Amino acid sequence: MIVETARGQEIGAVVIPERDIPEEKLVLPLKKVIRIATEDDCCRVEENQQKEAAAFTRCQQKIKEHGLDMKLVSVEYNFDRNKIIFYFTSEERVDFRELVKDLASIFKTRIELRQIGVRDEAKLKGGIGPCGRAFCCSTFLEEFEPVSIRMAKGQNLSLNPTKISGVCGRLMCCLRYEASAYEDAREGMPGPGEAVITPDGDGLVKEINRKKKVVTVKLEESGIVKEYPLEEVDRP
Repeated sequence: MIVETARGQEIGAVVIPERDIPEEKLVLPLKKVIRIATEDDCCRVEENQQKEAAAFTRCQQKIKEHGLDMKLVSVEYNFDRNKIIFYFTSEERVDFRELVKDLASIFKTRIELRQIGVRDEAKLKGGIGPCGRAFCCSTFLEEFEPVSIRMAKGQNLSLNPTKISGVCGRLMCCLRYEASAYEDAREGMPGPGEAVITPDGDGLVKEINRKKKVVTVKLEESGIVKEYPLEEVDRP
């Protein structure tokens, strides 16, 4: 489909069938669907991709000539070719005014340089995460939300940065949307150090396996450490 967007005309694919959406969830103003994409439109997309590759190389050359401390990540032509967006990362603010002038004189169209973060870079490039699946950010996550180390602690994960960080070097996005499931699982379960009653007597909780719903208890009388199904453990 050829659609009208905030950036001008773009080509897109229908991925969800027609359905009713509550008015409060609509992102207004709604843009027009101009027409069904033709074979010529698809050819234009392929031409744009070729032009993007050439523009990427040319921009890298200009960045080097200007001695700018920035890493070019991606180049994107909009469908009607009236603007090119150059995405880059940098540790600090970059004065790229002269670079924009050079690029505008080369490509004879509107130029936009957009500084992005490392998470945005992973979203643009895509790839395979430690779980063996495609990056969440490049498949279904619409926007990034804050992720904290507390979420990893709540899921009993190793706090080794290499174990809980994504390819982008930041905490994995899945820690965020899986946190609520672990919070729900904690409800009704005793916490570490809490006194409980087991079929073998009183004891203190040592560990909890929320996934298996198993509680490890140290019995007060014998000192034995034993696992119990959650339904066999009661609070005093």
